[in-house]
Parts: sequence; C-alpha cells; structure tokens
Amino acid sequence: MQSVKEHWVLTFICPDRPGIVHAISGAVVAAVGNITESQQFTSQDTGRFFMRLQIEADITKADFEKQFESIAETFQMQYVLDHVGRPMRTVVLVTKADHCLNDLLYRQRAGQIAIEIPKVFGNSDELEELASFFGVDFESCPTKNLSDKAAFEKRLRQIIIEHDIELIVLARYMQILSAEFCAEFAGKIINIHHSFLPGFKGANPYAQAHARGVKLIGATAHFVTEDLDEGPIIEQNVTRVEHASTKSHLVQIGQDVESKTLTQAVRWFAEHRVLLDGQRTIIFR
Repeated sequence: MQSVKEHWVLTFICPDRPGIVHAISGAVVAAVGNITESQQFTSQDTGRFFMRLQIEADITKADFEKQFESIAETFQMQYVLDHVGRPMRTVVLVTKADHCLNDLLYRQRAGQIAIEIPKVFGNSDELEELASFFGVDFESCPTKNLSDKAAFEKRLRQIIIEHDIELIVLARYMQILSAEFCAEFAGKIINIHHSFLPGFKGANPYAQAHARGVKLIGATAHFVTEDLDEGPIIEQNVTRVEHASTKSHLVQIGQDVESKTLTQAVRWFAEHRVLLDGQRTIIFR
C-alpha cells in the first residue's frame, strides 16, 4: 500500500553564511523528500538569509522537525514548519465598514484563502448580521473611553487564547490598539488603510481627496506597531481616477482597493510568504 506523503512549508531566517542551502537540501534528501517550491533572499542591509520551501516526504512533520533541529541550531535559524494549506486561525476586528470583512468572509467560505475565522470582534454591533450570514460568531465590546478600550483588549486576549488565534486582522477597525498589545502580538497584526496617509487624515479622507483633485488612490496593508500606520508594509495597490469621479465613486473605488489589498496581505501571511527584516518585509510570492 502506497504511503500518503505529507506536504509542509518551511520558512526560516538566519545570519547569512556558506552552506545553508546545502544543509537544507541534505535534510530533505535524508527524509526521502522532494522540494516542490523554493525561494531565497539575502538582505544586504542586515546580513540575514531568508528562505521558504515546500517539501513533500513520507515521514511525519514531527519526525522531520527532529532531524531539522540540529541544522536550525547550527545556523541560528528562526524557523516555522507547517502543513501546506492549513487554515490559519484568524480573528477579525471591525467597526462599521463592511467591505473588507465581507471579502475575507466570502473568500474563506469559497476556499480561496487559507484562514479560519472563528470570531469577528467589533466595537459596535453594525456588522453582526454580515458575520451571521457567513455563519461566523460575532461579539462586540464598546470602546468609548479608556476603560472601555482596556476591557476590549482584555476580552480580545481571552478570544485569542480560547480560539488558538494565530493572526489578528484589522478590517477597517477604527480604534488604536495599545502599545502593550502591539508589542505582545508584534508581527501578527495586519491593518489596512487608504494610501492618502500621511495626507488627508481624519474623517472623510475621500472627500478631502476629491476636493484636492487627486489622480491616484490606493491602499496599504501593513503590520501594526505602536507607531500609528507606520508598521512594515506587506502590500500596496493603486488605481487612477479622473476629475469626473464623484466623492461616492472615489469611496467605492477606494473600498475595492482596500479589500483587495488586505485580502492579498492576509493570503500571503497565511501561506507563510511574509518574513520580517527589521522595518521591511520579504515577500515570497
């Protein structure tokens, strides 16, 4: 009877030095495995080596990891080994805007993105009906003052533990997370915003952009840090607009770009294609 091969994705970061790829290839050969995808990059800025592989083999993930540990120690690797396509457990934070949440929930249900969303958590009840439509549990907690915000983050931490959450997505969640929370979950929180920043801050950015006659609008998806909207960038998109575009048309175009950009960033993260190099990201597309 033919054995069923396991398919893993291995990503790692380590100081650059000779012999890394040779050692990895040797470990795959020793596991009677086959590399089905491979990408690598050396950062001239930080002197670090980045690699992502997909590996098929007859042995179990646990057995391969035991063999790989000595290599990881020798080369001082920070690594992740996971099954290819395993849905990453994700909580989505929302306020009132529904376009990004709708896209994520639809693509999750359609099997187009490797995430599992057990909970949508908001600071209002506006999107409960949308979450329910997709069969996802919804919960809300107000954030009108500092004590409310502390209670929101306390409950969010409980949700993360209860559901083994691996990724936190801010789908147009219009509140600032505390510096402590950002530090605790660094590299695991993704946000989306329009590309007008640092210009056109505050309310109605598309109205401000329309008044100034902008010709390009877009969106940026990035990791969340305590520095507001300045975390490492994962994905950006832009589209042209014309003088004839109304304010409502700009909003529609902008929401489409925001949804596309956030979903792509989440997809890459869930597939272990995003690695951090200080304030930059390495994206293995």
